[in-house]
Amino acid sequence: MSAPSPAPGPAAFQPHVAPEANIAELTVKAVVLGAVFAVIFGAASVYLALKAGLTVSASIPIAVLSIAVFKKLGRSTILENNMVQTIGSAGESIASGVVFTLPALLFLSGGEKYFQYFQIMVLAAVGGALGVLMMVPLRRSLIVKEHGNLPYPEGTACADVLIVGERGGSLARRVFAGVYIAIVYKLLMSVLGLWKDVPSFRTSASAAFPNAVLDSEITPEYLGVGYIIGPRISAEMFSGGVMSWLVLIPLISLFVPEARRMDDLHALGFSDAWIAHHDMPEQIYRAYIRYIGAGAVACAGVMTLLRSLPTIISSFRDSVRDLRAGSAGAGSRKRTERDLPITIVVGGSVVLVAIIAFLPNLPGAFPGSLLTGLLVVVFGFFFVTVSSRIVGIIGASSNPVSGMTIATLMATCLVFVAIGWTGDTYQAMALMVGGIVCIAAANAGATSQDLKTGYIVGATPVRQQIGLLIGVLVSVVVIGGTVLLLDKSVPGELHGIGSARMPAPQGTLMATIIKGMLAQKLPWGPVLVGVFAAFTAQLAGANALSWAVGAYLPISTTAPIWVGGLVRALADRLRKKKEEGEVGPGMLYATGLVAGGSLAGIAIALLVGFGGSVADKLNIGANYFEKIGLGGDLIAFAMFALLAGTLLRHSLAKEEKA
Repeated sequence: MSAPSPAPGPAAFQPHVAPEANIAELTVKAVVLGAVFAVIFGAASVYLALKAGLTVSASIPIAVLSIAVFKKLGRSTILENNMVQTIGSAGESIASGVVFTLPALLFLSGGEKYFQYFQIMVLAAVGGALGVLMMVPLRRSLIVKEHGNLPYPEGTACADVLIVGERGGSLARRVFAGVYIAIVYKLLMSVLGLWKDVPSFRTSASAAFPNAVLDSEITPEYLGVGYIIGPRISAEMFSGGVMSWLVLIPLISLFVPEARRMDDLHALGFSDAWIAHHDMPEQIYRAYIRYIGAGAVACAGVMTLLRSLPTIISSFRDSVRDLRAGSAGAGSRKRTERDLPITIVVGGSVVLVAIIAFLPNLPGAFPGSLLTGLLVVVFGFFFVTVSSRIVGIIGASSNPVSGMTIATLMATCLVFVAIGWTGDTYQAMALMVGGIVCIAAANAGATSQDLKTGYIVGATPVRQQIGLLIGVLVSVVVIGGTVLLLDKSVPGELHGIGSARMPAPQGTLMATIIKGMLAQKLPWGPVLVGVFAAFTAQLAGANALSWAVGAYLPISTTAPIWVGGLVRALADRLRKKKEEGEVGPGMLYATGLVAGGSLAGIAIALLVGFGGSVADKLNIGANYFEKIGLGGDLIAFAMFALLAGTLLRHSLAKEEKA
């Protein structure tokens, strides 16, 4: 059973819960459970985004879990379950916006002093709240008036799950199964060390094919991500990794002399001590491949933005027209048409800008900080509109937020250059503008999906908007702490962020762009190679952004994601079905793998960060697999194959019918 198909146009549409009905919605239990999910999925999304450079939508699994939990605790209404997923999904979207931008502070001149818990929390809260507030006047034009034209796929699928809530318990068992399996698998692997977590194949520097690298970080979250994004995108990402680690690194090894490599590493700020403790493939990655990948991601982001220009222009024009016509829902007495008053929207936005301008702990100082506040409002409203319109067509998971952020950073840097702000001190200010806009756009996309779900099931918009603000404020409390914890969780590294274990590709890219435009310290040769490599991938028919992210990331990340995509392709072939639904058994189990693996990763980071000696004692397999050589890699691949087998088995299970 699914949501009834409405007749075209909002006037003919009847929500699941009638506007005249007045049932429980913004209750204490809904707020508490939503806040718990916001914390859990926000922390898990931080972990996943730092390691793999992407996140997955949390609304549907939260809706499923909410129904299951409330069935255990007692009865709940469909609007309470919708409120839980509305509040809970804020954590995932805020986390993606934060992780894609703010880690760049570590790579900017003077930026590290702002990479603190308080500053991260404030910037995340400002961006998240702006994303919600700016969507209030857009709800009527994009969600209501465009109901027949903008499907908002995740929002519609989430409404389907809520409407057939009587299936929630059995659906939730798939998610919980993935969570439990992922946690057990990862604890046995990464805590007890019963098998290697990164089996690898590498050639020596003196081999005919030198320094070729094929590693695979065989974690459940990567397997689940690959299944969710599908075989095409996962293959495009892996092909980018193959190009970097099996083509470019061996090629550079053959033709770039060691003396030149040392000079280039020193010019980029790497010390002799760092060079001595890292092997040649890692040195080549830091000296050349990372900048090739950054150029590729920047080019792909710009191309994505250019393809979206017609949508950007039309959505912005429509939004301005609707604002002139009057505030959304003004004067309406229907419960399903009540929004936050426009006075609160404007007043709240002014307060948020004042925080940016006057808070002394943030980059910039008054009165120059007023300009950054103005840029945040202008770019924020523009790209919030763009984000909502785009996710209405292609879904939140495909939202090109990175492209919008690149455009924001470029425009901000151009403004700074025009007024003479070209010193290193302005790098963090430029990033603050781009970071807040990125967080606002990411949260606006998720907010749009939630408002679409609410529109279909018959929620009260003003209560949803309050719930979204609650979700923002709750999630930012844990997101900043999780980022800082993971940054300190890589042994032997001053900062885990930026290391091979936690490359943070988007954050590094943002720093590269800002430095290149303001400080002119960018190695333009490798960057331009990446630009034209991404352009070539696009001409060949690949999604340039997927390929470019794969080219930037370690191949140990993209290889297991590709395996997840292969499992999805095999399952589709065996089912003789091209596409699995958003609430199919494989998708739900894969979501559980992502959530469970990410949560276990955070727990392991806590163990390493605060109990390193305990972690060493628990690792009973330490150094054992190094002694048995290839046998250790084969054991690890066998365990990963078993995990992939469980995913295949669940994906082939019969889909439940209402």
